[in-house]
Amino acid sequence: MSATLLPDEFADLEQFASVWCLSTETERYDRRLGSTMTEMQRFYDAIAPRAEDALAYCDKFTIDDMPDDAKNLMYLLYSMIQVSFPVEVWSQPRIPDTGSASLTCVIEPGL
Repeated sequence: MSATLLPDEFADLEQFASVWCLSTETERYDRRLGSTMTEMQRFYDAIAPRAEDALAYCDKFTIDDMPDDAKNLMYLLYSMIQVSFPVEVWSQPRIPDTGSASLTCVIEPGL
């Protein structure tokens, strides 16, 4: 049996954890660009209704004292944010009319 990445309270989201629990913005952006709209829609539809509960769970910890499963839940929320505009507004992974432009973060916030 494989180890779970998320807190038990969020077992219903575990199916997305191995794909969307990404610790850097660059990884999340690359995942968005490499995903289909169907994949992003499925992920978004599963996590969006649980977002407030996930935020409340993560808020129980300080950033320096956050257990790994809570960090992974936070990363999952970050990925939800990354796919929100493609799902809610653009209906495509890339920002419309941007051609081959891309986003590269040179500094990530510390955890």
